[in-house]
Amino acid sequence: MLAPTTIVHDPPSLLAAIRELHSRLPETRYLDAWELQHVLYSLGYTDDLADETDIAAAMEVARTDWTPEEGAT
Repeated sequence: MLAPTTIVHDPPSLLAAIRELHSRLPETRYLDAWELQHVLYSLGYTDDLADETDIAAAMEVARTDWTPEEGAT
């Protein structure tokens, strides 16, 4: 059997980190990927600067937690 495909591959905790950051600091929901990259690194959520495309993909998934209608389109 094949292993299930994950949404975000690198780093595996990126989606969880973005969800936690958005819940603790709601104003970060409106940041761009390049801004969130620096915030995640500066606050210690990631050990290295994550790729902006990975952050953007994780942001799209995390946004559906608060606005499920966006994920349906």
